[in-house]
Amino acid sequence: MGKFVQEFKEFALKGNVMDMAVGVIIGGAFGKIVSSLVSDIIMPPIGYLLGGANFADLKCVLKEGVAAKDAVLDEAGNEIQAAVAAVEPVTWNYGAFIQNCIDFLIVAFVIFLMVKFITKLSKKKAEEEAAAPAEPSAEEKLLTEIRDLMKEKK
Repeated sequence: MGKFVQEFKEFALKGNVMDMAVGVIIGGAFGKIVSSLVSDIIMPPIGYLLGGANFADLKCVLKEGVAAKDAVLDEAGNEIQAAVAAVEPVTWNYGAFIQNCIDFLIVAFVIFLMVKFITKLSKKKAEEEAAAPAEPSAEEKLLTEIRDLMKEKK
């Protein structure tokens, strides 16, 4: 059992696992930001342009619901009609699906732009490193000194 715990500890504390955990947490927060961007900033003007439609409210009613009724009492306080519990309507909420698809497309597009930007920065950094001449190794420095000393003796 001790070996199992040790192996799990090594696994959990590896850099990749910690990086992934941080990525998941930041991804969740980023998802909330993009969802807010879609639902609060982008969709209202689109809904306005479509005549005030809100995608999340679009639905097809498959079965009507029943409203709740309270008991009706006569003058003596006797119950004439029993209370009827409310029954929710059965609906097909295709608008919520459309909204989630739009959210996904926007999140995917924003992530694409972020990856493209990071790749561009990485390439720029690699080009700068390639442009800077590499410092000679210790062997090259020693050979250069020997060459220079041999030139002086001639």
